Amino acid sequence: MPGRHRRRRHTVHRLAHNEPVNDLALLLTPEGRALLDEVQGTAPADELAVATRLRRDHPAELVSAALGQARLRQRAEAKFGAEDAGRMFFTPNGVEQSTRASVAAYRAECFRALGVRSVADLCCGIGGDAIALARAGIRVLAVDRDPVTAAAARANAEALGLSGLIEVQEADVMEVDTAGHDAVFVDPARRGGRGRIFDPEAYSPPLSWAVEAARGAPRAALKIAPGIPHEAIPGDAEAEWISDGGDVKEAVLWFGPHVTPGARRATLLPSGAGVWASPATALPDPETRPVGRYLYEPDGAVIRSHLVAEVAEDLNGGLIDPTIAYITADEHHVTPYARAYQITDHLPFSVKKLKALLREREVGTLTVKKRGSAVEPEELRRKVKPQGPNAATVFLTRAAGAPTMLIGHPLE
Repeated sequence: MPGRHRRRRHTVHRLAHNEPVNDLALLLTPEGRALLDEVQGTAPADELAVATRLRRDHPAELVSAALGQARLRQRAEAKFGAEDAGRMFFTPNGVEQSTRASVAAYRAECFRALGVRSVADLCCGIGGDAIALARAGIRVLAVDRDPVTAAAARANAEALGLSGLIEVQEADVMEVDTAGHDAVFVDPARRGGRGRIFDPEAYSPPLSWAVEAARGAPRAALKIAPGIPHEAIPGDAEAEWISDGGDVKEAVLWFGPHVTPGARRATLLPSGAGVWASPATALPDPETRPVGRYLYEPDGAVIRSHLVAEVAEDLNGGLIDPTIAYITADEHHVTPYARAYQITDHLPFSVKKLKALLREREVGTLTVKKRGSAVEPEELRRKVKPQGPNAATVFLTRAAGAPTMLIGHPLE
């Protein structure tokens, strides 16, 4: 009844803009589900009017929860796609921390290809990885200690018709028995009350515990932050950095008889292209060369995995500076591992010279990239005031130790 709903106390979560989103339990009732269907797709500008109308017939906290959930679903479309996001249930942290569907599907296929038929998904969150694993035909024990998060994972398994393959358990992952499962996947929380956590031992659970849990399984994958120092990576793991559409999304440590200890891999989605090196095959740092006709900007996963040398060799290129991950070459090669640019001008850094050159070339659309430069792109764009029908890309960087501007255009 409306009065009873109003008197109940609920845990309150916060969105990025600090508006309250009430307990998910409200939305899992028949009234809550029906109201959520009604507010689906509500534009932010219409929320106040919609809330005012709905509060005539529904408890205010239920209306607030439904509108908040609709907003979370809209945010989640980028990760899960409109069809799945429109049926799933989210928490604010769940939207931020869950694995992108394309990445989760790739990892699930890796498990399936290894012959894995059951996975203990520890720190499952709202169930993004569990969903991908189940869709790959793998049975999943999904565990999270937060009751609201576990409820969302359970509701998502049901909403997507995967309850038969996903068992959700509300428990401390450090106390869960994973024996009997073919593999373990651990995704420690890397965000706290103050934002992103950079110390691996401050993860929840700590990285050291997660590593031991992975080592104790027949096969395992452990999700970590892409920026983890290489020296913090256990020597018996194979490390993989994954990008999607050019953006680095995560890193994973693989354990088991299928891995090469100490190996590194960069995987680029959606193509699935990958570059790999073991301690025995890893190349030394590329030589430094004068800037040639072409510049290659390696994918972030290639840079994070320290595999620039392997890509440079493939391109018959070298570095423009020993500390900068830009590859230069005199020939154009098509590669999935780097974006190619044709360089038209190579100048010492000078705002005055750049402004004059852009005016001469009638450049009005200017893309500014920087690596090894303290100049901010927006600040430079304001100073040079590009105008005209043409486009160009300027790289603010170092070449052979000197501040440098490279001007050119991308090659598709």
